[in-house]
Amino acid sequence: MIDDVLRPIHGGPDGGPEPRYDFSTNANALGPDPFALEAIRAADPSRYPDPLYTRLHAELAAHHGVGEGQVAVGSGSSELIHRLVRWRWLRGPMLILPPTFSEYARAAQPAELPLLQAQSPREFLELLPRATLAFLCVPNNPTGEVYSFLEEAARRAERGKVALVLDLAYHALTQDPPPLPEGTWRLYSPNKAHGLTGVRAAYLLAPHDLAHFRNLAPSWVLSVHGEAFLRAAIQPASQGWLEATRQTLWRWRAELAEGLRALGLEVREGAANFLMVRVGQATAVARALRLRGVRVRDCTSFGLPEWLRLSAQAPEARQALLEGLREVLDG
Repeated sequence: MIDDVLRPIHGGPDGGPEPRYDFSTNANALGPDPFALEAIRAADPSRYPDPLYTRLHAELAAHHGVGEGQVAVGSGSSELIHRLVRWRWLRGPMLILPPTFSEYARAAQPAELPLLQAQSPREFLELLPRATLAFLCVPNNPTGEVYSFLEEAARRAERGKVALVLDLAYHALTQDPPPLPEGTWRLYSPNKAHGLTGVRAAYLLAPHDLAHFRNLAPSWVLSVHGEAFLRAAIQPASQGWLEATRQTLWRWRAELAEGLRALGLEVREGAANFLMVRVGQATAVARALRLRGVRVRDCTSFGLPEWLRLSAQAPEARQALLEGLREVLDG
């Protein structure tokens, strides 16, 4: 059934009561960013935002050192992904490298785009000239990997006039954010890094003019709260807060990996603020942990039925997770 194919798969909300501890979300566990939160609260929800987001586009362009016409805002990365695949200038085969964020493939289905799924980095490079649009998550979700072939992919995409989109949802949360190749399209969703995932706001940077792409969006695609958040997230106060959280996040992630290995579990670490752990029957383990007040991300939907994805969380949460895993796996 096509409805089953299109049903969204999320690692966070599951319709049940809120858990005591949530390892399924990859948002910054030290959030919310107090400076961005203050800006959101100060926004006036009784008015419409500027429908063209003129000031916001200009500020984002200045922050990244690009032309004002090279920026387009949206109500989250998923909205921008779905808008990209509908854009007539990019209609054609779409290329992805699974396992990765499910929204890429999900967006291709209603847009009726041919979907190319590479089985390895080498095959991704080989298939790239056949695509019109390609997505790479940097670092990747769920593996946390930063691909070593980004520069080569950017060169091949430029030669073949392929729109190579780098999804940077977790880029700012890496220990040392890796440099990005020139000529790529860049998708920013800073609400994860600033611990404000309930605010749906993102933006796209492109090496081309995005005026037509902007006009494909619904009117007022971004609320005043999303507008205020994006403006605040690029300010020095919020950027400084984010920088100060990285050291703690990475210490927590290292301690989580150590605790999991002490249970005899295989751990896969990457460059992101999350990791993967092999537990056998991931769905059953995830359900058992949920009953103990701990939510985790079952990676079965990524095609990895033995793995869980876990984000860096505070020591109290980590202790509850490890105790729960010990009970579930020993039982």
